[in-house]
Amino acid sequence: MAHEAGTEALARLAEERVDHRFKGLPPDAVGLTVAELASERRNLFTDGFTTPMLALSAERLEHNLRLMETYAARHGLAFAPHGKTSMAPQLFRRQIEHGAWGITLAVPHQVWVARAFGIERIFLANELVDPAALRRIAADLAADPDFRFVCYVDSVRGVELMDAALRGAARPVDVVVELGAGEGARTGVRTDADARAVADAVAGVQTLRLVGVAGYEAQVPGAAPEPVRAWLGRMVALAAEFDKAGRFAGAEEIVVSAGGSEWFDAVADVFAGIPELSLPVLKLLRSGAYVSHDDVHYSRLTPFNRVPEEGALEPAFRLWAQVVSRPSPEQAFVNAGKRDAAYDLDHPVAHVVRRDGREHPATGIEVTALSDQHLWLGTGPEADVEVGDWIGFGLSHPCTSFDKWQLIPVAKADGTVVDFIRTFF
Repeated sequence: MAHEAGTEALARLAEERVDHRFKGLPPDAVGLTVAELASERRNLFTDGFTTPMLALSAERLEHNLRLMETYAARHGLAFAPHGKTSMAPQLFRRQIEHGAWGITLAVPHQVWVARAFGIERIFLANELVDPAALRRIAADLAADPDFRFVCYVDSVRGVELMDAALRGAARPVDVVVELGAGEGARTGVRTDADARAVADAVAGVQTLRLVGVAGYEAQVPGAAPEPVRAWLGRMVALAAEFDKAGRFAGAEEIVVSAGGSEWFDAVADVFAGIPELSLPVLKLLRSGAYVSHDDVHYSRLTPFNRVPEEGALEPAFRLWAQVVSRPSPEQAFVNAGKRDAAYDLDHPVAHVVRRDGREHPATGIEVTALSDQHLWLGTGPEADVEVGDWIGFGLSHPCTSFDKWQLIPVAKADGTVVDFIRTFF
């Protein structure tokens, strides 16, 4: 039922009218529906799209979806990719179609978006103590027997707040104890004794059901293979201890979950050694950045660099901007900036210059600074760049690239736009 409603909601996205809300689209497309514009198969470079324009590669997007589907299956992992990366229900659906168990999210608003588009399994990788949000979750659980929701808990106080908000709920909310990655890290219990106290608190209420343990390994101080694997081993040991003590009574399966986009190879290795427990184990990986990958941050840190025999992700984003000023031989400016490009981890990287329908490498061009609507380019003697050129940039950190664009063209290698991705931040 929810799936059918989600399918209808996705179909309605195609009925939206192109207007002032959406950056970079052809001015003469205003008034068309998104579906009508997509059906025209316009070319990103020659059919009226304006700069700045963020585009996704159709081929690379599909490659990344298939690669992680294959990786998870090969290693016996369930996969709930982190949806906060894209907040794009169309991509959620494609991830589900490519074998994902469900979608990971971080805050209630993101849950409402996913539910509006028919997502039936949600892992909230965060604590949730807001009473209004908890009541909404309880109502959804009561109304939809197929809805599966799991969230973190890391304190006795949190259990008390959740219980107060959920009293009278038709179904208990499934929770996992979040194991913190160490002193000075982010959320999560710091000691095994704290974990046991939280588990005891959950056992003492009727509104919650303990189903597992989870955490985020990238927060391990000085994250490196050995400390990350040691921390993952500690999580597995805690799950086994809880199971032996009967703390998962009433659960249908035991959830053990970790895995951002930097250490999923370690997660796969350690989770492969989870011993046989009293219930089936859902080994849940949550990597999200893979869907678009990137050209700097995750390109450096992806586990596929350590296991190249398993494949390689491909950066699917390209930001196109136009050179609007060339005030000196050492400097140029394009009409994209902080409003258009992620800059929280690394500057964009110039890859290609496009002029008169031809492309050449962006040799000698470097982004040196960002203003709100300009990238500052340092240009060396070898840089071949003129006012009017389009420059294609690679980006770093997809999580802060998606959120600057409400409607993103998906283009094939020849520039043909075959689809549009709608985001909800």
